[in-house]
Amino acid sequence: MKTLRAFLLVIGIALVSLTLPSCLDDDDSYSLGDIWIAVATVVPEGNNVYYLRLDDGDKLWPAATNYPNYQPKPNQRALVNFTILADSTQSNLGGFSHYVKVNAIHNILTKSIAKNEGAANDSIYGTDPVSIYENNMWIGDGYLNIYFETLWGGKTAHFINLIQPDAENDPYTLEFRHNAYDDPQYTIGAGRVAFNLSSLPDTKGETVDLVVNYWTSDGKQAYKLKYNSDKTKMEGTSQGYTNDSISNITDMK
Repeated sequence: MKTLRAFLLVIGIALVSLTLPSCLDDDDSYSLGDIWIAVATVVPEGNNVYYLRLDDGDKLWPAATNYPNYQPKPNQRALVNFTILADSTQSNLGGFSHYVKVNAIHNILTKSIAKNEGAANDSIYGTDPVSIYENNMWIGDGYLNIYFETLWGGKTAHFINLIQPDAENDPYTLEFRHNAYDDPQYTIGAGRVAFNLSSLPDTKGETVDLVVNYWTSDGKQAYKLKYNSDKTKMEGTSQGYTNDSISNITDMK
């Protein structure tokens, strides 16, 4: 397991600060008191059975869980708190890197690239400002993952989208859009969202520049990433991602 990052996990009023090793395979054994936190893709297997796929392709099998009623959905990203129970370097786990206990799992707003509405993009999708700090946007497991901050009042759901303004001539330039619908600006809130990039053109083995434009209080900004539609060639793109937390903006769509 090559790329796990450190996160701040916020559940209710509890704040747990954790520092993760960059490689789980550095240890020969694991304690039941050890906790890892990662963003993962939920892969349903039927009858509420699922496994978790990390950004580097490693697969985790939930052999035990504190969330027995969790309802897995296809193409769902989640923030997962887990404890490792078994390691594939020590025994045959049937293709899984680790057997784990899921201590907590929280779905992330997960969306496809939205329809380009041309001149109506601003009125529909908005240009309300956000703050996105270094390493808080990355590509993993075929998803563009964004952790952002914005002013929030909790009165109305914020509309969060990714659009492709010129799919024909400039398919790898995207826009991150935020419509707050005039929600009162009471406090700074944090949001997390993941966008499925499978609708982008196949890069045919090449790594290309992916530009994501977004709006801040200082105007339009650009975030540049490397993108390859072959997920196996995207390892390490998010290794610097640190100091994240569960979204406290509860109303996003």
